[in-house]
Amino acid sequence: MYGSPHIVSDVMTRNVVTVGREAAFKDLVRLMGRWRISAVPVLEGERRVIGVVSEADLLPKEEFRDSDPDRLTQRLRMADLAKAGALTAEELMTSPAVTVHAEATLAEAARIMALCHVKRLPVVDSEGTLEGLVSRGDLLKVFLRPDDEIAEEVRRDVVDVLFPAPVEPVRVAVARGVVTLTGRVPDVARIPLAVRLVRSVEGVVNVDCHLAVARVG
Repeated sequence: MYGSPHIVSDVMTRNVVTVGREAAFKDLVRLMGRWRISAVPVLEGERRVIGVVSEADLLPKEEFRDSDPDRLTQRLRMADLAKAGALTAEELMTSPAVTVHAEATLAEAARIMALCHVKRLPVVDSEGTLEGLVSRGDLLKVFLRPDDEIAEEVRRDVVDVLFPAPVEPVRVAVARGVVTLTGRVPDVARIPLAVRLVRSVEGVVNVDCHLAVARVG
């Protein structure tokens, strides 16, 4: 479909910086700085993902470096305090890792990120083996699709299917990702469906619908 990115494998990064369980704290900081990344998957065996270390996992060491937490803080932030004393990736990582499969849709990946409050997801196969990494920025790449490519997909997959014999041609115009539909159609019930389907096309920012129902007689 004209190179339209629809699933995670279309946008994910395949060359991923990773570490093992025994990676030291300073090595993790050094890796993130060198590669300008904010998290690294932790692997074992045949590249099986067992956790993820992010900048958020490293920060407690600085936050609590010279402080003496009170009892309330100790009770409420026990996990962060444990990470403040951690020395290796195994002690620092968030485990089990929140992951996604390469065949998942971009909407599914975005939903997982939102629900789990994470900025990136290791992409794994059915065995948990690492295949890549997808970030919030990767998911936003769909909005870089050219307007003419979006328009062609809307015409082919929505307009031509729902309105094969319109009263007057349904016109599709796209500007900066906003799709405008104009024309007269015979079935009012299909107009909301058309808007919903157009909105689901990758790269569509919004839908401005001016479809009208043709009067009979």
